Amino acid sequence: MSNSNTPLLIKRYASRRLYNTETSDYVTLDDIAAFIRKGREVQIVDLKTGDDLTRQYLLQIITEHESKGDNVLPVNVLTDLVRSYTDTAQSFVPDFLAQSFDMIKQQQADLVENLQKSIPDPMAAFGGLEGWQKKQQEFMRAMMGNWGARPLDQAPKAAEPEEVDDLDQIKKQLAELQSKLNKL
Repeated sequence: MSNSNTPLLIKRYASRRLYNTETSDYVTLDDIAAFIRKGREVQIVDLKTGDDLTRQYLLQIITEHESKGDNVLPVNVLTDLVRSYTDTAQSFVPDFLAQSFDMIKQQQADLVENLQKSIPDPMAAFGGLEGWQKKQQEFMRAMMGNWGARPLDQAPKAAEPEEVDDLDQIKKQLAELQSKLNKL
């Protein structure tokens, strides 16, 4: 497989078979997922019409992983995504998601770099768990701007029981992540 910066071109034939134009052989969705995990961009086009089918196949790869139990997307996130197709949030959701994933990738890269430097506490580079949470909150505030802001004289509403449960669950997950990172 070429290491060029150009996307790997995959052509879909009328038989729905996928053809790798670099290696002149047929590939599966698992092969395409492996290319992507190795850092290669792919582009999937319909041979007859020239239509770009990349998004459709990437969604299919995600769906197959989710259905096999590789649950990366929680139900509440999927629900919010469905909602974003029908309200005014649709205009900023793609940019927000892209920037969120960029931030996550950067934090992972920073964490790996710190682990390679043998820092006793890799979370120390982020100011500990609290510092990491603060950076995430700052990012969210910057992304959301004044969207949904309430007047200063309006008191915040009391948390719904399920919101409290969600917050407790998030705190528990963060504590578990901190514990795992400390073990590393």
